Amino acid sequence: MLYFNCDYMTGAHPEVLKALWETNLLHTEGYGNDCFTSEAKRIILNACGLDDGAVYFLQGGTQTNKIVIDRLLSRNDGVLCCESGHINVHESGAIEADGHKVISLPSDNGKISAESIRVYIRDFYRDDTYIHMVRPAMVYISHPTEFGTLYTLRELKGISEVCREADIPLFIDGARLAYGLAADGTDVTLKDIANLSDVFYIGGTKCGALFGEAVVSRRPELLPRFESLMKLHGALLAKGRLVPLQFITLFSDKLYYHIGHHADILAIKLKQGFIEKGYRVFIDSPTNQQFFVMPNTKIDSLKSEVGMGLWGPPGETESVVRFVTDWSTTEEDIDSLLSLI
Repeated sequence: MLYFNCDYMTGAHPEVLKALWETNLLHTEGYGNDCFTSEAKRIILNACGLDDGAVYFLQGGTQTNKIVIDRLLSRNDGVLCCESGHINVHESGAIEADGHKVISLPSDNGKISAESIRVYIRDFYRDDTYIHMVRPAMVYISHPTEFGTLYTLRELKGISEVCREADIPLFIDGARLAYGLAADGTDVTLKDIANLSDVFYIGGTKCGALFGEAVVSRRPELLPRFESLMKLHGALLAKGRLVPLQFITLFSDKLYYHIGHHADILAIKLKQGFIEKGYRVFIDSPTNQQFFVMPNTKIDSLKSEVGMGLWGPPGETESVVRFVTDWSTTEEDIDSLLSLI
């Protein structure tokens, strides 16, 4: 069986497991009051080019989005995102459950534009009845997007500028950030992400960690009593060293970037192979998620040998299918898949 369903089907990169095993019998204080947490924060801030800032460790992406957004917004505030955004489509109302409306904007290849944000905010305050409406009080984007596409540095600067004009925070979901930073042709670095966002997170769960995400902010004042809010949401891990220890490993010898590069290279090989065999690309992604339009008959014939994900409801004769690579994907996996199609 070949597995291309998602990038978190295997456990963790061997180096991460090694670090966890080697420190398994150490005794440390709980809830992040340990030397590994302090060291991970220092390493991450340094990698982000931040002399000062806040770093917090959480366990998963939806949990992270939920808690960060809950901290940044007042109860009757809303968050702007693109219509295909993860918080709008695939988080089961987690954001709305905390009293925050998700305000979706039209998207282009999974991205929203600075102009669409500017226009929405402008028109909101031009409406005489805006006190009866949900205020757009922050912007959420993901990099890479749900379609594996990437913002350019110019696009990120434009969105950041609009947010600063409107005095609202920009939050960047980096669940798959490794694959965006390593993508061929990107002009966006980790330091750019840290400088242009107000809060963002470095994804671990989908990028080689057993689990875990690292929330980073250059503006600690935006996240007051954040650990207390983590506790309220049931997310303050008693064995607090487990996530930061993994990030120390991921940021040693550029392992995080190597993981992203490995998965991207194999994903592009996969895409080229599909194109050569006559399949149509649904959206042109430079990262580890690849989308193709395939006949339903072919999809059905592959199911017993290949794990993959239908993207949206199936069509009458053909459907969009997503294939995802990660640190554990091999050249042999790609060759086997291409031979099967």
